[in-house]
Amino acid sequence: MQFRTFGRTDWKVSEIGFGGWQLGGTWGKVDDQNSIETLLYAFENGINFVDTAFAYGNGHSEKVIGRELNQWNSGKIYVATKITPILNIRKSLSIEDFPSIEDCYPNWHIREIVDGSLQRLRTERLDLIQLHLWLEDGITNLEWLDTLKTLKKEGKIDKIGVSLADIRPEQGLELAKSGLVDSIQVLFNMFEQEPADSLFPESSKTGTAIITRVPLDSGALSGSWTEKTILQWSKNDKRHSMYKGNRFKETLNRVEKLKQICSPYYSTLAEAALRYSLYPKEVSVVIPGMRNKHEVDLNIAISDGNKFNEKLVELLKPYRWKHEFYN
Repeated sequence: MQFRTFGRTDWKVSEIGFGGWQLGGTWGKVDDQNSIETLLYAFENGINFVDTAFAYGNGHSEKVIGRELNQWNSGKIYVATKITPILNIRKSLSIEDFPSIEDCYPNWHIREIVDGSLQRLRTERLDLIQLHLWLEDGITNLEWLDTLKTLKKEGKIDKIGVSLADIRPEQGLELAKSGLVDSIQVLFNMFEQEPADSLFPESSKTGTAIITRVPLDSGALSGSWTEKTILQWSKNDKRHSMYKGNRFKETLNRVEKLKQICSPYYSTLAEAALRYSLYPKEVSVVIPGMRNKHEVDLNIAISDGNKFNEKLVELLKPYRWKHEFYN
């Protein structure tokens, strides 16, 4: 396992982290014991960063991770979680029609979520707390930050971060330039290449750590999908709504083109996609989801110190695809 410095902090985090969304059950039925065994296996094999959120199964993902951390005593595991905006305003993590940051993250709400996360994760301090949705007026309206700094003084949190809405990396530019937070999380993969244009360079200037998510584009960039794959997903799998209509067919067509481009360089599209997610030097950690030990093995095998082929980076640029399927 290779390790990278987490922005301007002194943390040394595994460049492959553990994305915990699937532990909450949003992507289909999960077995908690299997999830705990998968987490343990990941930690035993060098992964020391795990990302979760209250929104992942109404805290279920946090509870599962908390159970595993309660059993783990071998080395430091950095745990990042998130504060969901008040969802009675709109039951979505979409940025559209949201009011001000003050309305989404009032003092009492931030404290309520942080205290709940501490309990669910069975810890006395959260390593990294992130706003699960960024509102750009947060640059000037700083009550949310004042509240988090107070919680830091109280010893309840260590670092502060923000998770940007999907396909809107430009939202985080002023935040990155300001250096107000310790980290910014953003969607980045072979399709969604835009963060590398400006967000990553600006974050580097202020020492803001970059966490990248969805390196396999919710499974599409695994290269294993066929026309029958959508029929194999469980009924409660979120991807049924994501790939409704013509979306699934269009995605398959675009993936086939990427396979052709990447095949001379890497044996599988999944390997190429994971290595691509790590190629920017500004990235501190990428957080793919892992359902079992086999998927852990596939992910950690990428962390071998070999750099992504720079020629392929250029070849992939015309195939960027700005798309949002969570609506």
